[in-house]
Amino acid sequence: MAMQFETKQDEIIFCTKYGIPIRNIWHLLQYAFGEIPIERLGNVQGVENAPSIDALFAMLLCKFLQQRMRIGLGRNYIDEKHLLRQIRGKILFTDCVKHQTLQQGQAYCQSQEFSINVPKNQIIRSTLIKLNQIGQFGPDVDESNKIHHTLRRLIREMENIDVIELKPEIIRRQQLGRNDQDYRLMLFLCELIILRHMPTDSSGSTYLPDITRDELVFHQIYERFVANFYRQNLPNWKVTPQKRLIWHESTINQYLPIMKPDLMLVNKNNGDIIILDTKFTKSSLIENQYANQTFNSSHLYQLYAYLKTQEHLSEKHARATGILLYPTVSKIHLAERISIQDQNFLVQTIDLSMPWQDIECKLIDTIELAHM
Repeated sequence: MAMQFETKQDEIIFCTKYGIPIRNIWHLLQYAFGEIPIERLGNVQGVENAPSIDALFAMLLCKFLQQRMRIGLGRNYIDEKHLLRQIRGKILFTDCVKHQTLQQGQAYCQSQEFSINVPKNQIIRSTLIKLNQIGQFGPDVDESNKIHHTLRRLIREMENIDVIELKPEIIRRQQLGRNDQDYRLMLFLCELIILRHMPTDSSGSTYLPDITRDELVFHQIYERFVANFYRQNLPNWKVTPQKRLIWHESTINQYLPIMKPDLMLVNKNNGDIIILDTKFTKSSLIENQYANQTFNSSHLYQLYAYLKTQEHLSEKHARATGILLYPTVSKIHLAERISIQDQNFLVQTIDLSMPWQDIECKLIDTIELAHM
């Protein structure tokens, strides 16, 4: 459950256990959604004042689903099996023999039907059920009951849709059409909800610690937020997320890992290159064996590999800058420039507890600082 504190104006601001205001998470999501301009999401009043992460996700998912239901849930052709007296479609002889239905004048038949009982709707209904069962919607009982009531009503309205076991990979396998932008948003929210309430590998009803689960959730949001923020706010830069880099190895080796930095930015005016990796961790610094604070070596090695393997391609690649972009809500704020073998690095933190306009300014300043 989110904690809360009071501002100087006695306004109650709800925050996560990390100390990130819920309203800032709403802004993160607006950029993370990316596929749909926020003005097309309709009336979302009250969302930025949601008392918990679960409440925020529930309010958004319900809002998008209600909008979709006005025009009708998505449908597709699926194989349905029925026990019939009149043949329709393909006879399933194995099932007929197994259950001896032919002697009774019946047959198991399989036919294609244009149905709403398709995986994307099954995922959404199953997520609503899970959220209604274990979601934490803040300290206000009346407001919490309102969310539960909306969830239960939508679950009933989708009663002809099957409930399935929820796993993130099921969502990632969904193939959506170009007219399914609202489904992309809903399935993204479903994935976040599933990650937030993911059980452990052990038997029973044990769940991952809140902080661990929140890391999984915020990593998904933070990475997409940064990519879409820079796409929309850096008109002079070409921003490419998840661009695959080639190792340029002398001999082919099938075990080399794939290199995909979170972002590659290329200046349209002069061709300067920035490779940026986002890291959502509890701390931007770690403690070594001597109890000294240091950079996370694995993060630094990874970024160094991105830069070093590409430096021979051009002069611009040789002088490219790497950025490690960490979120923080602590008193430790980093803006550290490093030069290693002519490779330039910037380790930067963004305080997600700041007012939102300050966060946006800090992100722009980070690119300007790296480009100096």
